[in-house]
Amino acid sequence: MPLGGAKLRLAKVGIVTAAGLVALVLLLTEPFICPENLPAGMHPAAPQRCVAVFVFCMALWFTSFIPLAATGLLVLALLPLLNVLDERATLALFGNSAVFFMLGVFLLAAATISTGLSKRITLLALHRFGGSSKRLVTGVTMSAAFLSLWMPEHAVAAMIYPIVVETVESLQLPKGHNYARKLFLGLAWGAIIGGVGTFLGGARAPLALSLLREEHPGVTVSFLGWMVAALPVVVLAALAAVLGLHRWLRDDCPEIHSATVMLRERVRRLGRMSGPERRLAVLALLTVLAWITVGHAVGLAVIALLSATLLFFLRIVDWKSIQGYVNWGVLVMYGGAVALGSAVTETGAVDWLAHRLVPGGIPGFGVLAVLAAVAIMFTEVISNAAAVAILLPIGLSLGKLAGLDPVAVTMAVTIPAGLSFMLPISSPPNAISYSAGHYGVQLMARLGVWMNVVCYIIMLATMWLWWPLLGLRSW
Repeated sequence: MPLGGAKLRLAKVGIVTAAGLVALVLLLTEPFICPENLPAGMHPAAPQRCVAVFVFCMALWFTSFIPLAATGLLVLALLPLLNVLDERATLALFGNSAVFFMLGVFLLAAATISTGLSKRITLLALHRFGGSSKRLVTGVTMSAAFLSLWMPEHAVAAMIYPIVVETVESLQLPKGHNYARKLFLGLAWGAIIGGVGTFLGGARAPLALSLLREEHPGVTVSFLGWMVAALPVVVLAALAAVLGLHRWLRDDCPEIHSATVMLRERVRRLGRMSGPERRLAVLALLTVLAWITVGHAVGLAVIALLSATLLFFLRIVDWKSIQGYVNWGVLVMYGGAVALGSAVTETGAVDWLAHRLVPGGIPGFGVLAVLAAVAIMFTEVISNAAAVAILLPIGLSLGKLAGLDPVAVTMAVTIPAGLSFMLPISSPPNAISYSAGHYGVQLMARLGVWMNVVCYIIMLATMWLWWPLLGLRSW
């Protein structure tokens, strides 16, 4: 193992060991975490035991010491084992709407790739930007951002990546050429930015909504409501990404006639849409319209599952062709995250900690600003879903103390938790683009930190200026 890898492994072992010792102390000492109004019938030590589970599992998620899904399973085992929640209540939380919403979305995205509809959409979008080198970079970035509004960001990155590789090869660019860097960074940044705009770019938002409903029953956000609130972040961040790529990387743009010809030829060879492609396009459009118009009343998960089932009734795909595209481990991880968030809420542990760790009278906007900053920092080193699972229960409790709208708190944590630009491990789009080998971690981190700063400023401005117009108390 390389020295750097050995040091990283040692650091992970140290973090997990320290968290394990803290958890053990909490389990073995007399309860001192004693929230007011403990639910009737709950074990007096349940809040403290819940904090022990939270600390240990947070360390496991933070370090990825074991697979994220395995930590989710551990949560589901420890909560009833330690008498925090009973077995039936714990396992019932695994069947929350976030898990099944994302299952439906994953299946729809898999069908889009399997039928070739994703390749058709990507080529039709990109070939229109082939007029100049700057337009092509803009096209890659904006296409990735737009598509990630409607598909998981990792699927968008995976389907655009081969086309960007072919573009770079047609231009005969050597490894490390700045124009190739612009194209691959534009792909990663665009997919990441678009992914925070709706519930579909990643499972962060559905997970956050499940945690929100556990803390505030009856409070939720509609598909359209979330999109409208996040739209300024997506638009401004995407523009900043394009401008940043042209400003931060030396302008040695080549003549891209060969790439333009290649894209046009690829579009010509697409031919007419197949029957499955046409049926899927109609189904996807109707699904999005249903999420926007009746999703709040019917349920986003119900619509997602119905659409996923129609894939097979309409003979668009078969199960064997798409099951490999579904990230089953992510679904297990989300189930555990929701269970843990519910436990720290139901036991009152998070409220008890918030009252003692945070001074009274803290400005409401200050709470949101700190939560957004921590979310951006966390998501660079851990899964963005894990960042939401760790931060949101604490953030909702702090928001209650500061008199903030819980929806504003939820979005202040969840949107920044998706904006990870610095490292290959930060997000799948980063890892996919980095794998092309045109830039190293140092360049990625140097440019990524600027994107983090810019996006954080955009996030603050959106919370301060835009959200109050939507009725969200953010200050």
